[in-house]
Order: sequence, then C-alpha cells, then structure tokens
Amino acid sequence: MEVKRVRSPRGPSLDREELLEVIAMEEHKKKAAWRGAARPEILLIGFLMALPLILFLFGGRWPSFTLSDNSSQTPHPVSRTGTANISTATSAIRQDKLLGGLLSSAFDEQSCQSRYKSSLYRRKSPFSPSSYLIKRLRKYEAYHRKCGPNSRLYKKAIKQLNSGRNIATMECKYVVWIPCNGLGNRMLTLASTFLYALLTNRVLLIHTTKESENLFCEPFPRSSWVLPSDFPVRETYLFHKDAPQSYVNMLRNKVIRNDLNVSAASLPAYIYLHVEQFRLKLEDNVFCRDDQLVLGKFNWMVLKSDSYFVPALFLMPSFEDELSKLFPEKESVFHHLGRYLFHPTNPVWGIIKRYYEAYLAKADERLGLQVRIFPEAPITFENMYDQILRCTKKESLLPEVSPIQSSNSSSDETKVKAVLVTSLYAGYYEKIKSMYYENPTATGEIIAVYQPSHEEEQHTEAQNHNQKALAEMYLLSYSDKIVISAWSTFGYIAHGLAGVKPWILLRPGWMRKTADPPCVQAQSVEPCLHSPPILDCGAKRDVDPGSIVPYVKHCEDVSFGLKLFS
Repeated sequence: MEVKRVRSPRGPSLDREELLEVIAMEEHKKKAAWRGAARPEILLIGFLMALPLILFLFGGRWPSFTLSDNSSQTPHPVSRTGTANISTATSAIRQDKLLGGLLSSAFDEQSCQSRYKSSLYRRKSPFSPSSYLIKRLRKYEAYHRKCGPNSRLYKKAIKQLNSGRNIATMECKYVVWIPCNGLGNRMLTLASTFLYALLTNRVLLIHTTKESENLFCEPFPRSSWVLPSDFPVRETYLFHKDAPQSYVNMLRNKVIRNDLNVSAASLPAYIYLHVEQFRLKLEDNVFCRDDQLVLGKFNWMVLKSDSYFVPALFLMPSFEDELSKLFPEKESVFHHLGRYLFHPTNPVWGIIKRYYEAYLAKADERLGLQVRIFPEAPITFENMYDQILRCTKKESLLPEVSPIQSSNSSSDETKVKAVLVTSLYAGYYEKIKSMYYENPTATGEIIAVYQPSHEEEQHTEAQNHNQKALAEMYLLSYSDKIVISAWSTFGYIAHGLAGVKPWILLRPGWMRKTADPPCVQAQSVEPCLHSPPILDCGAKRDVDPGSIVPYVKHCEDVSFGLKLFS
C-alpha cells in the first residue's frame, strides 16, 4: 500500500505513520495533564495542540496530497505558468485512459506507451463513445481472438481458401485489407474497412509492406491483425480495377450472378472488392443491398481502397439501424475509430513525446498549420503564403504585427502561442517565424513557430518518412486550433483524432490564382470522401448522394465529396 504524505500548515510534510505517532504523543500529554494538576490552562493547551491533527483526520481540508508514483509518470501538458494548459494536474490523473471504455484494458502498457498516454496531450474529447459501440468492440475483440491468425478456425479457413471453392458453413469470415497510396489514405481506408468488418461480421487482417512496418501497435488484445506471411494470396499487384477477381468483373463475365438465391458453395474461394476512385467516382458499385447480400456469402474478401468510404456505408438502408446505435453522434465515427485503432509504436511515440515536451508543452495555446500543395492544383509559394496570412488574421488565429512594442502586460503575464507547421517545404515556416521574430505583436503575445521536418518530397515507400509523417499527424492533433489544406488526408487524420473542427485553406477556383475566401471552418470533424459512390441501385439512375439522408452532405473543400454531419 502506498504511503501518501500530507503537509501541515505549521511544518514539513508527514506520512500517515508519523501522523499517528504525533497524535499518540499528544494523547499522552493530555493524559499526563489529567493525571497531574488538571488545571484549565493545561487542558486548553493540550486541546489546541491536538486540534489541527484531529480536524485533518476527520474531514479537515488541507493542502493537496503529493501524486502517487504512477501518476507522476503520466505525461501531461503544462503551460509556461506551471498550471495545466488543458486541465489541472488532478483532473489529468483522473482522466480515463480507456477513453470512456473505447479501449480495452487487456494490454501491457509498456509495450505500447501511446495507447493509454497520447490522449493526455489533447483537449478533452467532445464526443463520448456509445455503450453499444463499446459492447460491439469487446465482442469483436473476442471474435478476432477466436478466428485470428494461428487459431484453429483460421487454419480451417485457409484450407478452404486453398481448395479453390467457397464453403457455406464456416464459423469465421475475413476481409483482407491491401494498402494503397500514402499514409493518410491508408489510415482512412483502414478505419473504413474496420467499420465494414464490424457491420458484416468479418475479421480484419491487414497486408503489411516494409515501409509500413513498426508504425502502429496491435489494436486487438491477445491476437494480431497482421496477415501471416504464408497467406496463399500474396500477389497484391494483381488487384486493380481490371482484375478478373473483382466483384464487378465477375458479374460482367458471368462468373457469378447478382442473385439472392445463389448458393455459397457455388462461389469462388474469395472475392476482390475494388473501392478505389476513378474519375472522381468510387469503382465497383458495391453499396447496394442486393450486392451486399451476395458478397456476404463469401468467406474471404480482399479489399483495396484509397478513400474514406464510411459516408457510403451510411447511405445503405441495410446498415442504418446498426450505425445509428454505434454512432448516435454521426460526426464522431473517425474520431472514435481512429483513437481505437491507431497507436504509434514506442519508437514513433518517442519522437512525438520528445518534440512535444521540448517545444509545445509550455505554450498557453497551440495552433496547428498544415500546408500541402498538390501537383494537380498548383499554387505559387507567394499566393499560398498570402492565403495563410489572410486566413489566420481574418479568423483571429494569429495576431497582427506592430512596429510598437505593446506595454499592456508584464513579462509574467505575456501569453505564448506555439505555431506548429507541418509541410514538405520549409518556406512557410521560415517566413512566419521571421515575421514574428522581427516584429512585436499588436496584442503583446509571443508567437513561437516550429516545424519538425521538411522532406521536400513525399516518400511513401520509405519507412523513416512514414514514421515522421505519423509523428507529425499526432503532434498536429495536439493543437487547440488547426488549419489544414483542402483535400489533404494528412490534415483529415489530425483534426479527426483531435475532435476539432478545422479551418480549411480552400483551393482557388477555376482559372484563378487565389482563393476568396481564403478559408472556411468545417462544420464537422469527419474526413471527406472525395469520390462519392454511384448509387443507381434499384432506381437504375444516378442520384445525388448528398441529398439522400440529412446527415450525409457535401464537403466544404470538395463540392461533390461527402462527409458525415451530426
């Protein structure tokens, strides 16, 4: 049992055993006084000496206890004034490391330190996971343990896959995720595929490549989500739009029929689902009820996507009731699933923790600025920099500079705002830093500008590059306010994990050099699905997917894209 120490207003701190000794001494003095001359002044002196200790033991209020050993090691953001920037030290200790039940407690904390500690660096979440979501996650974890790699049922399923035919009576069904494009796309599609697995009662297994190794901890206790190296279907380069194993191509080639009465035993050993954008539409029309009923008869599914296709799932009537119970607050989907699935490994967490505590922890406020320039939508450096300044000043995110030093506040009261810039290029950081280094602010606050790296080019194929990118996503998610570039999955990840509605730097309109307005604040924390599905299902006609249900609307930064709104 831990011995806590308390501080008396008259002297040094005492532990509980020392307190008991002091009380015993006081009692001894009182008894001696009674046995001797029981004069009123002696009784009064003894009573007054013992009174503070008696009051403490029976409910008196004293200065705070010191923190226990475990609590003192808990990471906690502290402002430059010594007080907690997000919450007090006491409330940080009480903060639920399991995120309201979202996370399982069945993990060794040291093997993945970020799992239970990363949330202490963020603002308090605006969303609470539903009790039904928590129940379904625990149920899925048990299912994953039963059917996951190296289990008896997994080996049985592999035999079925090797046989070349589907089997009707299998206890476990699987969806194998194949990576596509950059880290931001991969994380968004992984979250989407996991939700699809929940809805269709499948086990999620991921195909890992060398560049994606040692990025994330295992999310499911006592099992693995990594596809074993001896998995029979390894030629992932064969999975593309025109692959003969794809669902749409099998329908076209009459290998299978879109027939609800089709026998499971008559189907091939697995099906490939190609959910990748092509000409700004999702490939393979798989978001219809009849298609899903046929797909549900396959025990093995391989899925490749580059899109956050969660909004498309919310458009399907067959999933509506389940999704409503899982996510009563519609815009919380990625916020919950991202914090459940993605936990940086200890090497990546070390980068995050060291940088945060060295540069960001003591700031009174943190502003994240993410800048991404896309080759298909080029904009000059000068125009982009001007757009950033117009946005941050218009929205009062950064103060104006002044030729005259403000004398409104003392040095002890001066507010420090840290600006974290994440970009492939150093130019934006250099110019913003120089502006506030060379000029005082009109408000008197101090602006400190930081940038962890500037790689110049994206290298998705390099593990070290991906580790830095993941670290910067998480550092950005620790900001109080966030500005992101339109269309950027990197930015979507950061503000989604934070649960913050960002300001989005808009792309200039057609044949324009600058955007006006420079930015808008998002009305939802959800990421955007850039390429909506073609929903011709029963009507056999293309309809606007942004007009079907009130909680799926078009995005602020992609006019034809879709996102969830509460």
